[in-house]
Parts: sequence; structure tokens; C-alpha cells
Amino acid sequence: MATNIGTMDGAYFVGRSEILAWINSTLQLHLSKVEEACSGAVHCQLMDAAHPGTVPMHKVNFDAKNEYEMIQNYKVLQDVFSKLKIAKHVEVTKLVKGRPLDNLEFMQWMKRYCDSVSGGCLQSYNAVERRESCKGGKEANKKFASSHSSAKGSTAAPKAQSAHNARRHDVSSVSSINQTVKTSNAVPAYDEQITELKLSVDSLEKERDFYFGKLRDIEILCQSPGIEHAPIVEAIQRILYAADDDASVVAEAQAMVSLNHVQKEAEPLSPIAEVSEERGSNESQKRKNIVNLDVDTAGIATLSPRQRLSDASDVHCSGSPLMTY
Repeated sequence: MATNIGTMDGAYFVGRSEILAWINSTLQLHLSKVEEACSGAVHCQLMDAAHPGTVPMHKVNFDAKNEYEMIQNYKVLQDVFSKLKIAKHVEVTKLVKGRPLDNLEFMQWMKRYCDSVSGGCLQSYNAVERRESCKGGKEANKKFASSHSSAKGSTAAPKAQSAHNARRHDVSSVSSINQTVKTSNAVPAYDEQITELKLSVDSLEKERDFYFGKLRDIEILCQSPGIEHAPIVEAIQRILYAADDDASVVAEAQAMVSLNHVQKEAEPLSPIAEVSEERGSNESQKRKNIVNLDVDTAGIATLSPRQRLSDASDVHCSGSPLMTY
């Protein structure tokens, strides 16, 4: 039983025409657009067709026009999902807006689920009878009956007209009929194009919202107290807040980063560093004096007794205080 279906599943590649044909044949309706099912009543009845008797059809409102009325239908649908333990999140706030892409995706999931339950066969379901207990269900049945009869009449009328024209050989009537047929064929084509454009706009809006959210996250990060005034952050903000699409903005931001790097390299040593260098030079001088003293001591130790006596006599003669007794 398919409750969680991935976005790359084949269910999400089912066309809009196939979805509409499946809804109309299963529920005996006459929908021309998928977004006409945004009230949630169609979804409830599809679940009733897949699981007969599980949906309280008397709570379903086929005449829902306002959002709060549609939300009641989706509450009934959620209760059915909970009863059947179906882990499917329903984005009610998007569906009730009647956006084509959101309603198409959810209806694609509904078709996949119903096919997995019934094996794609729901022909024994009496949709008209089950809809009688719903609010607005009788009106929906009347609309279906009238559209069904008008469709039959429209198919029978051209046949009678063509036979009449054949008998009277009225060329002008035949040409007017052909023109009417061409006009009627052009209208669904325009509807198809309008629906495709709506789907494209919805897709572009989703992509726009995604990238705007990323930029907003970067802006919030740049406003953090620890890094708010850092040069790299200021360069990023320069690009974010640029009013026009100019390539010089990126060059200016790079120049800001490069200038900060050069300033860091040219900074003089701090007083602490100078004191450290002076202390190091003093210590090296002390080491040199100690080494010289050690060398002198070693030289004296290597002198012979006669040389030491000679040095002492020289010191005595010179009147050094060291030789006074």
C-alpha cells in the first residue's frame, strides 16, 4: 500500500488529462480542471471509493466555496487517514488556494494510492448514490446529469443537421457548422495553454521562494555580532544589497577583501613584539659574555706554573690592588 511516494516516483508523471478522466469516470463527475477539486470533497469521495463505508459522507460538503468550508472537508479526510493509519501530510493551506500544481501533485498521489488499494478498478462504486447524503451532493449530481445529457444532445445534433443539409444541399449551412466546430476545438486548446502557463508560474514561484530563503539565511548570518563588521562580511553585504545587476559590484567587493589583506601584511609590530625582540637580544649578549668568560678560564688553566708566576709578577709590578698583602 503506497502511502509515502518519492518525488521521482512514476505517480508524479501522470498527466492532467489522465487524472481528470480517472476522477470523472470513478465519481461520475464532469470536472474540466484538476483545481476544481480543491474543496477536498472529491478527495473524500475517492477515499470512500477505495475504502467503502470508512468516510462519513454526510459530513462532506460538495458546495464548499469558502476556505473555512473547504478546511472542514480536509478535516474529514485527515480523520480517515488517521483511521486507516495513512502517513500522508496534507498541505491544506496550499490546496484550498486552488493552485494547479499543488492540486495536481496531491491528486497524483491519490490516484497512486487508490490504484494500489483496488488494483485500478473502482467500477462497482455507486458514486451518485453515495453523494446524495452530502451537502451539495444532489446539486453536483444534477450538474453531472445535465452535462451528460447535453453532451449526448450535442453529438446527436450535428448528425441530424448534417442529414438535413445533405437533403437540402445547403452549402452555406455546412460552412457555418464547420466554422463553429473549429471555434469549439480552439477553446480547449487555449484552456490547455492557460493551464500549462499556470503550472509554469507555480514552479517558478517555488524556485524563487527557495533561493530567496537561502539569501535571507546568508543575510541573518552576516548580521551576527561576532562577524558583523568583518571585511569579508561587508563585501558580501555589498553584493547582497546592490540595487542593479552590475558586474562592477563583484569587482568592488573583491577589492575590499584584497585591501584588507594588504593592510594586515603592512601592519607594524606591536610594542609587545618589540620588547620581546629587545629581551632576546639582551639574552644573546649575556650568552656571549658567559662564553668568553669560560674561554678565559680555560686558557688560564692551560698555562704552565712558570707562565702563571710571570703573569703574577707583572701584576705586582704594575701596582695592582690584588697583589697587596
